[in-house]
This record gives sequence, structure tokens and C-alpha cells, in this order.
Amino acid sequence: MVSRISARIGAISESATLAVDAKAKALKAAGRPVIGFGAGEPDFPTPDYIVEAAVEAARDPKNHRYSPAGGLPDLKQAIVDKTKRDSGYEIEAAQVLVTNGGKHAVYNTFATLLDPGDEVLLPAPYWTTYPETIKLAGGVPVEVLADETQNYLVTVEQLEAARTDKTKALLFCSPSNPTGAVETPEAIEAIGRWALEHDIWVITDEIYEHLTYGGTKAPSIPVVVPELADRTVVLNGVAKTYAMTGWRVGWMIGPKDVIKAAANLQSHQTSNVCNIAQRAAIAALSGDLTAVEEMKKAFDRRRKTMVGMLNEIPGVECPEPTGAFYAYPSVKGVLGKEINGRTATTSTELAEIILEDAEVAVVPGEAFGAPGYLRLSYALGDDDLVEGVSRIQKLLS
Repeated sequence: MVSRISARIGAISESATLAVDAKAKALKAAGRPVIGFGAGEPDFPTPDYIVEAAVEAARDPKNHRYSPAGGLPDLKQAIVDKTKRDSGYEIEAAQVLVTNGGKHAVYNTFATLLDPGDEVLLPAPYWTTYPETIKLAGGVPVEVLADETQNYLVTVEQLEAARTDKTKALLFCSPSNPTGAVETPEAIEAIGRWALEHDIWVITDEIYEHLTYGGTKAPSIPVVVPELADRTVVLNGVAKTYAMTGWRVGWMIGPKDVIKAAANLQSHQTSNVCNIAQRAAIAALSGDLTAVEEMKKAFDRRRKTMVGMLNEIPGVECPEPTGAFYAYPSVKGVLGKEINGRTATTSTELAEIILEDAEVAVVPGEAFGAPGYLRLSYALGDDDLVEGVSRIQKLLS
């Protein structure tokens, strides 16, 4: 029987993180006291001054009309100014494309750069969306695994071992989703110089740039290796830093020819990003980082609590993340052991048992290209965090 769905779209996997979050919410709606560690979404409301900017924008008729497909000029300039302020990276407005959230920036970038058969080096564990968008663009994701013994940080030697004459690009994400690992400035320079030597594009996702802890820095790769700027695309957005996941404003920064081509694509895909959300993003990027620092303090506190509690569980090993808002424990020492009369042989099966028996939703490592692990977001309230991890402790101890 001929499939009703195209092979291209039929090959895409559902977002595992959103699927776990949806299942947790459905169980909660059915009256079960499920605690969800699935979605990477701050529990804070968007700061008031940003919301007020959106309210004001909604009343202005000019925002009720089409605007330039590539982004409002004022927002592009705000991104230019913010990038210089936060990263020390000097760019022009013509190097910026405003997108419908960070995922759209990821898709636009791969669609613009890749031809069929081009290989993209993809350090694993990786965010679930990366391999799907690479494949959708006709590319081939080449996974390069960095496990807990190296704090989930990939090395130049690993990248070189995976490189072939078909390697077109490297996906670089620091701070990392899902592990929270942050590459050192020295490692970033080494990776950048290696990419430059081999004429490889670097696509660097900086969505978690402000969420680092304990004095950790997350420098931007084209700042560390300026010669690489002409072969680098920077991905970013307001979602994580400003608690604006639902506003859907992201952007890509790159060479002018790449941005122009991606803007042409977007002009046929979606036209402009919602003007109200763009105006809110201008307020976010133009304001100070006071609200961001307050949220970061809470994340830091929760990070320490979660990692400490996870490491108390027999068979669980959790390196301390220094960025983002995720813990990524290895649960290899739990697999094969009996839990309430059942035995999990994979982290997917373990996640199912934890959801059914402890009523806690976590995402299994299979979703991130690394079986044997779980991802837990600590972007939720302190009380729920302690209760949720306590339930896992009780179940697995």
C-alpha cells in the first residue's frame, strides 16, 4: 500500500521532550499528581516590562500589518547591540534574520547550508531537534559521543576521527542541552581552529548563553576564533533567558549571503514573526539583565539540590552541570535491577517505570542519542523539584 505520508516527513521522529511533557500534563489533567521534569521551560512568568511592551504594541495599528519577513529593523538593531554587549561579537543588521523561535533558526540554517549527502558532525548527547532538521534538509547527522567520563564534552580528536570528505558542518552547543556541560575557552579555541583548518562550517547554538554557574564562562566561538566568522552561524533567541518560550522569537547571525538566502526561504515559509512578539523581544534585549540574574540564582540553587539528591541514588552518576537548566545523570548502574517487580533494561523502560510507579516524568537518553541516561530539567519550583527527586530516590533505593 502506498503511504499517504511522504517518506521525507514520515521519517521525522516526534519531539521526545514535548511528548513527555504532553503525557505528564495529560496525567495531571486526569487528576494524577505527576511532577514533570521533561520540558526545558522556565517556571517564571515573562518579566512585567516585557509584557507591558507587548500590550502597548498590540494597541498600535502599525503592528497589525505585515512587516519585513526578515525581522523588524528595530529588533535587528537590538540584536546587533545585544550581541556586542553580551558576547563582544560585532555584527551588522544585514547579518541577522529574526525567526519564529530557536527551532526555526535551526531549520533555516540547515536548509540553507546543506545539500543532499552533506555530513554534519553532531556531538552527542544532543538536543532532539538537531538530527531531525539535518535529515529534513537532506544532510546526514554523524554522531560523536562524549559520555559522563569526559563530562559530556567532545574533543578535537573525536571530531577529527569522525571527519570525512563529506563533512560540511559541525553543530556546537555550549552550554549544552541536554547535559548542561560548558566547553572551556581553550577547548572552544581548539575546536574553532580545527574547523577553520578543514574549511568546516560551525553552527553554534547560544540559546543558554546567560545560564552559567559558579563563574563559568561560555564565550562565542567567532569571538574566540575571529577568522571563523565567515563560516559560522550563531543561533539564539529570547526563550530561555527571559522566560519567553511561548513568544516564539529567535534569530540566526551569519555571513550576509547566508542570511539573505535564509531570509528568501523564510519569506515563502512564514513571512514575518508576530510583530507583537518582536516588540516584546526589543524590550527584553534592550533592558538590563536584573530579572535574568534573579532567575539564574533560583536555577543555581535548584541545580545544586537536584544534582546532590540524584547522586545519593545507588547506581546513579550525575556530573555537575555548569550551564543551562538540566541534569543528565547516567543510570547505567540501575539498569538490570528489579524495581517494584519489574526490570528495566533501557533508559526508556526506566523512564516508563518512573512515570508509572513514582508519577514523575523524565526524558530517557535515547531521545538524545545516548541510551543509559535521563534528562531532568530543574526549571521548576523548588518544592516540586525536591518532591519529584525524592520519589525517584524512594523508587530506586
